[in-house]
Amino acid sequence: MRNHSSAASRRACPRWMVFCAGLLAATHLLAADLPAPVAHALKTAEISLADTAIVVRAVDASEPLLSLNGRQPMNPASAMKLLTTYAAFEILGPAHSWTTEALADSAPQDGRINGNLYLRGSGDPRLALEQFWLFLRQLRARGVSDIRGDLILDRTAFDLPPHDPAEFDNEPLRPYNVGPDALLVNLKSLRFLLRAERGAVEVISETPGTEQRLDNRLQLAASGCGDWREKLKIEITGETIVLRGEYAAACGEKALNLSPWPADLQVEHLFRTLWREMGGTLGGQVRAGSTPPGAHRLAAHESPPLADVVREINKFSNNVMARQLFLTLDPARPATPEGANRRIRGWLRDKGLDMPELILDNGSGLSRKERISADNLARLLQAAWQSPVMPELVASLPLAGVDGTLKKRLLNGAANGRAHLKTGYLDNVRALAGYVLDNSGKRWIVVFMINGPRARLGKPAMDALLEWLASQPGAPMP
Repeated sequence: MRNHSSAASRRACPRWMVFCAGLLAATHLLAADLPAPVAHALKTAEISLADTAIVVRAVDASEPLLSLNGRQPMNPASAMKLLTTYAAFEILGPAHSWTTEALADSAPQDGRINGNLYLRGSGDPRLALEQFWLFLRQLRARGVSDIRGDLILDRTAFDLPPHDPAEFDNEPLRPYNVGPDALLVNLKSLRFLLRAERGAVEVISETPGTEQRLDNRLQLAASGCGDWREKLKIEITGETIVLRGEYAAACGEKALNLSPWPADLQVEHLFRTLWREMGGTLGGQVRAGSTPPGAHRLAAHESPPLADVVREINKFSNNVMARQLFLTLDPARPATPEGANRRIRGWLRDKGLDMPELILDNGSGLSRKERISADNLARLLQAAWQSPVMPELVASLPLAGVDGTLKKRLLNGAANGRAHLKTGYLDNVRALAGYVLDNSGKRWIVVFMINGPRARLGKPAMDALLEWLASQPGAPMP
């Protein structure tokens, strides 16, 4: 773990001597003994140092304070979102937005569209239920009520290979496994509320268009709540969602999010329900297609700005939205994963950030393939700190003990409220990367990744490093 180029300097320079910090800096410290709490936590968890990569450096330093396996390619899990979102801020700009359009073959007459209505997407990651409702309200406010033709769903802004939602972890109904879609509506997901009511399990459908397609066969249990989601058995029979298994009364009220239907069917149920509630009619079918040249534009919905979208991506580690953003980075239309990959690599090259080990798959980190080294992730964070978009990127990261994926972490220690970090977690992968403010007001870049069979036990070691760094009164020494 020692860097032999600095070992002699450290033997001749007891670390309790004041002049030592200057001498160590002059020898370009690339590695050092890990802080005792970190080393102890790794040893207790039986995590091999060969499976661990750590880099700590000041935001204004030319060399790291700590570097363990810094050049080793590692799977960063969701920490890869740092690359995708930082690239998006610089390439697209924080004010970038997406537009979803409603078009028709011809102008409406007396509220009637005699041909087809086209919904054309541009890859909006945030066309949620509320925004979709407002979008349709625009049509009604403009007097459109009767659609005699079909509803055509235009997803041609993206050119994508077939997506298998079961490929990653054999959980095809989980919303995080939804693939990208140029016309992504409500993250292609449905939301239900489960609760014990009058000796039975009540299931409330919160997403319009699902009420008549739910078959609730859940049994109320007297056991503890525990991992309640694993006790459910969910089957999809045609368009019907069948819920079986047990739900404990001790669970209170829980939200169940599912992605059970193909995209066309999901949008169809949602559109028909909302349009009918607004007093509108649809005479034809709902199907995928493309908008013809010269179609008449009736209404448009503009998404929130990129800064708001990135905040949601990073604070809550939203994989689907990250994949949408990744594809948006391709300047060509239709966008492809290959085009987005080329654009990011070109941007890195222009910034002088050569990353030969980098493997990009979908930009979200929900991948077994993606790789980056701790050194290069730290270099990326240092470049971001010097960028004009730094405030937007840092503000988008979870704040330890305060919000997002770190809301319940590091609640009572020195790092509480002082660490803006992106976390990552997959089977055999644990990661975090971001910025930590110490007690002297100095800002540090931290990257910590574990790839190995004991990675799930790495949280105490990561927290120990953050606490050690945040509690330093000045320049820390291991």
